[in-house]
Amino acid sequence: MSKIFNNFTFNPKNDVLSGLTVALALVPEAVAFAFVAGIDPLVGLYGAFMMGLITSLFGGRPGMISGATGAMAVVMVHMIQQGNLVGMGLDTPIENLGLQWLFITLLFVGIIQILAGVLRLGKFVRLIPHPVMMGFVNGLAIVIFLSQLGMFKKTVDGSTQWLEGSQLLIMIGLVGLTMLIMFTLPKLTKKIPAALMAIVVVACLTIFGGIDVSTVGSFIRDGGGAGLKGSLPSFQFQIFTLIDTLQGHWGLIISTAFLLAAVGLIESLMTLNLVDDMTETRGSGNRECVAQGGANILNGLFGGMGGCAMIGQSIINVDSGGRGRLSGLVAALALLCFILFGAPLIEQIPIAALVGVMFMVVIGTFAWSSFRVINKIPKSDAIVLITVSAITVWQDLAIAVIAGVIISALVFAWKNATMIRARKHMKEDGTKVYEIWGPLFFGSTQAFNTKFDPKTDPQTVEIDFIESRVSDHSGVEALSGIVKKYVDLGKSIKLTHLSPECKNLLTKLDPAFGKVIETSIDDPRYHVVTDLLDKEV
Repeated sequence: MSKIFNNFTFNPKNDVLSGLTVALALVPEAVAFAFVAGIDPLVGLYGAFMMGLITSLFGGRPGMISGATGAMAVVMVHMIQQGNLVGMGLDTPIENLGLQWLFITLLFVGIIQILAGVLRLGKFVRLIPHPVMMGFVNGLAIVIFLSQLGMFKKTVDGSTQWLEGSQLLIMIGLVGLTMLIMFTLPKLTKKIPAALMAIVVVACLTIFGGIDVSTVGSFIRDGGGAGLKGSLPSFQFQIFTLIDTLQGHWGLIISTAFLLAAVGLIESLMTLNLVDDMTETRGSGNRECVAQGGANILNGLFGGMGGCAMIGQSIINVDSGGRGRLSGLVAALALLCFILFGAPLIEQIPIAALVGVMFMVVIGTFAWSSFRVINKIPKSDAIVLITVSAITVWQDLAIAVIAGVIISALVFAWKNATMIRARKHMKEDGTKVYEIWGPLFFGSTQAFNTKFDPKTDPQTVEIDFIESRVSDHSGVEALSGIVKKYVDLGKSIKLTHLSPECKNLLTKLDPAFGKVIETSIDDPRYHVVTDLLDKEV
């Protein structure tokens, strides 16, 4: 248990204050993403509470904040809508069947994410190239910025319009005041989180000054919600009685579950990497996978919309001094207290203050250094950075990261494909030696084949791999083809300094290869071939 709760708190005051700040910032985000998914705002708030509670205690990154997110909300929409249509078409109609389907889906999401952690797949996030990471944070900063622009609109007679005149000026002024406080306060003192102080000051100004502005409460009601007031999450026993409604729709449920699990893990692990860099510490990706999965299962059982790590709120927390697990725990419990007891007060907080906080997050998130290095890094890396940023804004971060990794891998393969070389020299006994340099893999096999001239080569040939390594099956096949050409011409060929893995692959492919693999040479880099191979020769 001590390992689970390690790093619980380094500075209790900072963790508590930063947790309260994050809780305030979580409210409009959770509500907005619930609207995106087409469900009740309280479901989004319950989701943020349960995600935050479990991941703060058992997650792999102290100080990282999880909650209901837009990346997962946009994936849920189609399934929820389809479920509602099915519910209305039943002989005995079921209202909000899509929401019940979501809870069932989250159970599968959790299982998939836990399996990812148990199978230790979280470590693969370390393989994400730096240009992809920079593109990710830049694109996400733009997405956060664009999402806040919606707060500068109002609903009039069922239609949405931009604020105008004095309303717009007041909104801009309050946002600017929030940002100014967050910018200047840390220069005076760091004992109080700047974001929390900015929210309190702007809230007091609007409440006691009688300024008519959009608040958390009006935002919820304008979106069709009843308010922030709610009760404790309850066990959703009815989802197990609705399994029969999934007849013919299991494909939709399972595919949505895999997509939600992938999106959640990618965003969580990328955020973990970012917070690692900010705090100069290292979290556990595998433990985070398990915690995210457990939190999503809890959401499915107790009626939350699920979620994953939130980069904006995580940055707010870290910048406010929240480095321990206590900060995330306080944020989750404070959010529950808002729902149970503090709704009348929290609903009076002006949206402008929370928008100002998120704008400062945008400024802190965006990798401004990318403008400075864009002309100094390789063009391929610059293309990856820009592409990932654009796709994050255009589609979603999961597609962007996958696309970035694929592009980076293809660029790497192309560069390595051109690196393979063959130095040639003759021994005193007339043997021609090919000294291979560079990796032999699927991308370099064609270039490898062009290095040899079996027809004009002498009767004895040696291919030396001391500076090379056969990396995959394509490389083995290419080597096998070259050997066969020499053998068919009746020439003697020897392969030296092959790695044990390649020796095993070749002999499994054709035991006759044991006769051309030189085993008597002392290999300074690899173990000598096994006795079993010697017997086959």
